[in-house]
Amino acid sequence: MEKGFWNVFCNGSECSSDAAKKCGSGFDELINPYSYINHIFIISVDILILLIVFSVFIYKSVSTKTVKAPSQCQHFSPLLYVSAIFNGFLGLVYLGLGIWIIAEKLHKDHSVMSVHGWPVMLFQGFTWFLLNLTVSQQKLFFPHVAAVKLCSIVAFLLSGFICISSFWEAIMDYTLLGQLLVDFLSFPGGILFLFCCFKGHTYTGADSGINNDASYKPLPSKEAKATDEMSSNANVTSFAKSGFFSQLSFLWLNPLMKKGKEKILDDEDIPALRQVDHARTCYLAYMEQMRRQKKKGLSESPSILSVIISLHWKEILISGLFALTRVLTMSSGPLFLKAFIEVYEGNGAFTYESYALTVGLFLAKCLESLSERQWHFRTRLIGIQVRSMLSAAICQKQLRLSSAAKATHSPGEIVHYVTADAYRIGEFPYCFHQIWTTSVQLCLTLAIVYYTVGLATIASVIAMTVVVFASYPFIKLQLNYQRKLMAAQGKRLKAITEALANMKILKLYAWEAHFKNHLKGVRKEELQWISGILLEKAYHLILFWSYPVQVPAITFWTCYYLGIPLSASSVFTFMASLLNVQESIKVIPDVVGTFIEAKVSLDRIVKFLETPELNNNTRRKCNGNELNQSIFIRSTEISWETDSLTKATLRNINLEVKVGEKVAICGEVGCGKSTLLAAVLGEVPKINGTVQVYGKIAYVSQTAWIQSGTIQENILFGSEMDPIRYHDVLKRCSLVKDLEMLPLGDLTQIGERGVNLSGGQKQRVQLARALYQDADVYLLDDPFSAVDAHTATTLFDDCVIGGLSQKTVLLVTHQVDFLPAFNSILLMSAGKIIRAANYDQLFACSQEFQDLVNARKNVVGYERHVDHPPCKRATAAKDEIQEIHVKEQLIKPLGDQLIEQEEKETGDTGFKPYLQYLSHDKGFLYFSLSIISHIMFVLGQMAQSYWFAANIQNTHISIILLLGVYTTIGCIVEIFLFFRFFSIVLLGCGASKSIFSTLLTSIFRAPISFYDSTPMGRILSRVSSDLGITDLDVAFTMSFTSGTTIIACSNFAVLTYFMWPVLFVIIPIVYLSILLQRRYFASTKELMRINGTTKSSVASHLAESIAGAMTIRAFGQEERFFSKNLDLIDKNARPYFHNFSASDWLILRLELLSAIVLLSSTFSMALLHLGASDSGFIGMSLSYGLSLNTIFVMSIQLQCLLSNLIISVERLEQYMHIPSEAPEVIESNRPEPNWPAFGKVEICNLKVRYRPNAPLVLQGITCTIEGGQKIGIVGRTGSGKTTLISALFRLVEPTEGKIIIDDLNISTIGLHDLRSHVAIIPQDPTLFVGSVRYNLDPLSKHMDQEIWEVLEKCHLRAAIQEQKEGLNSLVAQDGANWSMGQRQLFCLGRALLQRSRILVLDEATASIDNATDSILQKTIRTEFADCTVLTVAHRIPTVMDSDMVLAMSDGKLAEYDEPLKLMNKEGSLFGQLVREYWSRTTSCSSFSEDW
Repeated sequence: MEKGFWNVFCNGSECSSDAAKKCGSGFDELINPYSYINHIFIISVDILILLIVFSVFIYKSVSTKTVKAPSQCQHFSPLLYVSAIFNGFLGLVYLGLGIWIIAEKLHKDHSVMSVHGWPVMLFQGFTWFLLNLTVSQQKLFFPHVAAVKLCSIVAFLLSGFICISSFWEAIMDYTLLGQLLVDFLSFPGGILFLFCCFKGHTYTGADSGINNDASYKPLPSKEAKATDEMSSNANVTSFAKSGFFSQLSFLWLNPLMKKGKEKILDDEDIPALRQVDHARTCYLAYMEQMRRQKKKGLSESPSILSVIISLHWKEILISGLFALTRVLTMSSGPLFLKAFIEVYEGNGAFTYESYALTVGLFLAKCLESLSERQWHFRTRLIGIQVRSMLSAAICQKQLRLSSAAKATHSPGEIVHYVTADAYRIGEFPYCFHQIWTTSVQLCLTLAIVYYTVGLATIASVIAMTVVVFASYPFIKLQLNYQRKLMAAQGKRLKAITEALANMKILKLYAWEAHFKNHLKGVRKEELQWISGILLEKAYHLILFWSYPVQVPAITFWTCYYLGIPLSASSVFTFMASLLNVQESIKVIPDVVGTFIEAKVSLDRIVKFLETPELNNNTRRKCNGNELNQSIFIRSTEISWETDSLTKATLRNINLEVKVGEKVAICGEVGCGKSTLLAAVLGEVPKINGTVQVYGKIAYVSQTAWIQSGTIQENILFGSEMDPIRYHDVLKRCSLVKDLEMLPLGDLTQIGERGVNLSGGQKQRVQLARALYQDADVYLLDDPFSAVDAHTATTLFDDCVIGGLSQKTVLLVTHQVDFLPAFNSILLMSAGKIIRAANYDQLFACSQEFQDLVNARKNVVGYERHVDHPPCKRATAAKDEIQEIHVKEQLIKPLGDQLIEQEEKETGDTGFKPYLQYLSHDKGFLYFSLSIISHIMFVLGQMAQSYWFAANIQNTHISIILLLGVYTTIGCIVEIFLFFRFFSIVLLGCGASKSIFSTLLTSIFRAPISFYDSTPMGRILSRVSSDLGITDLDVAFTMSFTSGTTIIACSNFAVLTYFMWPVLFVIIPIVYLSILLQRRYFASTKELMRINGTTKSSVASHLAESIAGAMTIRAFGQEERFFSKNLDLIDKNARPYFHNFSASDWLILRLELLSAIVLLSSTFSMALLHLGASDSGFIGMSLSYGLSLNTIFVMSIQLQCLLSNLIISVERLEQYMHIPSEAPEVIESNRPEPNWPAFGKVEICNLKVRYRPNAPLVLQGITCTIEGGQKIGIVGRTGSGKTTLISALFRLVEPTEGKIIIDDLNISTIGLHDLRSHVAIIPQDPTLFVGSVRYNLDPLSKHMDQEIWEVLEKCHLRAAIQEQKEGLNSLVAQDGANWSMGQRQLFCLGRALLQRSRILVLDEATASIDNATDSILQKTIRTEFADCTVLTVAHRIPTVMDSDMVLAMSDGKLAEYDEPLKLMNKEGSLFGQLVREYWSRTTSCSSFSEDW
């Protein structure tokens, strides 16, 4: 009975008639689409689906309860329409096939008793059609949606099984190919069912793909709310509200592409990102996932990689499905080729099979294109979210970084983490699926190859294995090189950041050449690893590009030895399979490189994110108005070092400050005054004890930190504008007159670090910022050191005494004249508070304090020259301030901003940047060699294919000759391959070396005005990310672009040669491609340029936040700055997102055009009626046609990529031709080695302006300074003193007039000769990372003994001898481990070592106490007795013993005479300054009596 059943089921079928397909029950029969077991299994699953669907229908018909679906389910999405049309059509095709099989059996056997074939078709068609109806009408079955979802899952799994079994059979047999094609199409139908059921029917305006997490909460800040409101109302990208069709075809991008064609895009034209892509959303999701993993107890410090995977696994899975679809459709190409050849050899299954194959091939290519584009787009979308998340995490981390962590992570390195490392990790998701899809594709290819050449596949496998294993050492080396390159890049960025931040100092000391040579040395080490990486990449590429040349030769020779016959079908199917997988294999080096870069970058970021943070547990802020104390400290040890072996900075600190008290802190240099304030702020990492602060804090740092932006923004510092309070603060801080002089008043943009403000102006802006905050506790770290006596008195009276009368104040100061006004004075020495009392008590009982106060009297002639004014409150300063009526809104005069907008090219620059790149170091020669070599390689490959096509069926040519010629051509083209890639290595290395050298010279030779108007982040962005792209990517991308373009042209040539009618299609297709490419370039060039400028903004703001982290934390503004960072990250992500979307927009259209070319070529073959004798040429043309889709698109894609990468060269070129300063050396006019011999300085009608249209800053200064004279230069803040010094060093060139030193006009000699012969102690004391010795003598000109002697004279010897390493003791970034006063003493040491005949002191002792100042003045008088000394000072005692005093006012020479004469002169400016200075003591004494 059982046998009879099988006879009925299988009668007349292939499985009953063919012994090779004998009925059985094994796994092979289960996956055989013609076996009874396969059919029974499919029918059983179909019946199961039908039962579920019928149950739903029946339950629905008998149920009286009506349940409406949610409102969003009542609108059909385009996805549902696609599913309904596609699966409905597929169901009809299945039914049609079943009916066709029945008709064939009736015609052939006159019976349908053999049920083989047609039942499974009918069941499948009926099931598919009914399920499609159910899914389409899911809203009717809303209560039973789970059952419908179950059906869709079963249908998806069934379609996958059918697709795999049909694919397996297609490799072995090509009969009934139409049925197999329908089986292939069932898989995307199953995917559509799955998407429709689980994604649901949404409004077309819904934001698809948004992963809303209810646990996410917005950051509690006003800026966060403002940002959310802005993003909700702003011009959001059309992608957020696009439908399925629009997303699939990228139609949502059309409006932006149209706008880019009509006008040059700017930042405002680029739509905002979806909410889910915002940096804030990504960061919150990251923090929430970290919290969950910690809560689960998986790890105390969860892996960032696991967090990223947890957040994005759904998107990774969906993009993986697209990648799998692309691989499956792409792998079907060789099967189509084999089928075509067999059709033309007369082995077709039915009459019009060639047309069916043509349509099938076209549909497969379209599906391949659509799936690949979605794969790439979605993975890049994941990448942009990961990048934003990591960037946000880094920005947040740096705001909480401890002092120890800052020592190991320089500002340049932190900026690099965001601008380079986070970007590299963001690129990795794009390459992730390439890793496993290449493996799947290789397996499928090997399966096809096995059924093409049989056992010869073993040779192919061995050859491929050898290629893979041969690449392993290169991968290992590349990983090693990449790590070392990252370390070298970090070292270079650290050095260049330090040089850029202190460029003014380098120019004053004439150290540019030394630092430039140091950077060249660091770069030389970096270039070693760059050349190593490029060489490894070249080895990789030679290996993988030789694979399609050598593997066929090895396989065909194996076929010869094994006796396996070679035919056109087997040869070109094999070669098409290799071409299919060739591109995937070729990109393996790039994928490996991306993986390595991402791993190294992730390791660096993880290391940074795991560094210690500030521990503020000992510092508690709270609103404690009911308490009577503001600050409470009980601590045995306070130290910047956490180890117990290091001596504590402060010891046994017991301090209690009551609400409203004014406390001054004084003491010698390095005693710990600033550290005490830092401890109050919670900045010191090690505190044994308790520090408590009650109320809101405001802080003024010793070194002014000014934010890039307007003056108004700096003063408000995130607070709401209160016009009355704001104008009161301006008046109290003496800023009204300064604002009137600025181009746009308080809306004037000030440069990075306030470079276009004087030292006094910066301090007053800082003070205004603190005053405006209306805090409870004010910590002021020597804020009056940079201002003149008049301004200092005014500020102290109006700000500290007046504006902060009811506030708690801690003031660190060296100006003892203010001390009587304080409730309490803390006298510090050697890290301890040795006395604490009011002024009178302290003066009476402390000899140390008496020495400190009386130190100012130790000036020559003090008692003789100074008459004390009556003991009354000093009001002269106030009386002299003209009362200015401040209107509700300050009137801003017209003018240009001091900070220039970042320069960027606009429009199409043509070949200009490419020619600029190739012009470096024989670039044209190397590039030409690579092009010629590649052309020969392509011609060789074409010759190989043609030789086989023409002679594969030629019986007059032996197989040995056939294979011998083929192999010989292959060996020859290998030589050209070698030359090609090594030419590119030479091009890349030479260009990198030349570009950096030119860029470095240009930057170091740029005038100081360039740094005043250019934020450092703009320069750092170019020397980090832009230079990195130029180093590693541009050369090879240029080679690949030209190479793939040549290959694409060769493919077109082959198709045209064998099938001439296709030429009529190729010409319009190429024309359309050019039009599309032009439209693409019009938008994407601007998008990339905007991406570069917005990246610079991210870098600038981050660098600025790092520099001012202490001030930001003190004011509690971390959240505002973090929000600003998030906004800038989003602003940078917008052009990047639309740029890669535009790339997919273009490629999709080009791939469809390529598919049309392939369609036309296959139709041409049918029209030309080619026969069996032409099968070799058919195979060759189709093998080239199948790869056309990939090659042509890759050519355009690489052109687009190169056009984006070349923007980096364009940006570097902008800074490679900065107008430079005067020459460093003029050989024809070099001064004598001992110049200046006398030190005579003559200033003749000197006029200076900073910019061509700016007003004169110095207005006709004329005076003569005799050699050896000591000149004091005085004047109020902003009078032009520092500008005069700048003119002396030619930091700014005179507009008119001249300066003559020892009868030599300084404008006629080189800058290096001038600056190296004049010594200076600058206003801003600067130390560099390195040793003490390096900071004193970076050029290594002096012996250790000389340095120790100088340190003795500078009173630094004892402090340095306490260090274990002595002269080799570490100096941290910006000299952070030395006090401000000690840094100024270092600068004095440099001057003493230089021994110049002219010494300039620009507020050199402003940050040291009076006692040390007095000693140092004696040292200077002794050591520079025969030298000309120009002293700019606000402390009058500092200049009292000068031979002459030069008083300046508003850029003019007010008076120039001996100090005594000027003091006795009526109306003398100097006399007035003296009286103002000495009036402080009596003035402040009266205040102490009032207290």
